[in-house]
Amino acid sequence: MTEQDDPSRSARGVYGISVAAELSGLGPQTLRLYERWGLLTPSRTTGGTRRYSDDDIEQLRRITALVDQGVNLAGIAHILDLQDRNTQLESDNTTLERRNAALEADHSIAPRHTGARNPRPHHRGSTRRTSTP
Repeated sequence: MTEQDDPSRSARGVYGISVAAELSGLGPQTLRLYERWGLLTPSRTTGGTRRYSDDDIEQLRRITALVDQGVNLAGIAHILDLQDRNTQLESDNTTLERRNAALEADHSIAPRHTGARNPRPHHRGSTRRTSTP
């Protein structure tokens, strides 16, 4: 079974619309409205029935908090998109910082080869001339 075949428990759609409405404190029509606005995308059964996940319930809490602050649905869509993009960027940045630290650690362990030649090579048996003023 691949990771795509076995989504995390929080992402698995397990609640019907009536249970999701009860858990979120919103009506089923409001859930459908949020779906039409693209604020929420519940999974669907093969028969087309909506199934809400724990992640969807958390998304509904985020939406409700913004509605309570007086933000309209278009603004909420934009805010949620920006928040999700920011979260992804923070995750990408953390990954890059870890890779950078690993590269720096590897670089500090590896012997340094500057490739520069000694400007005054020492030759065995050679005599050095000194000049007198």
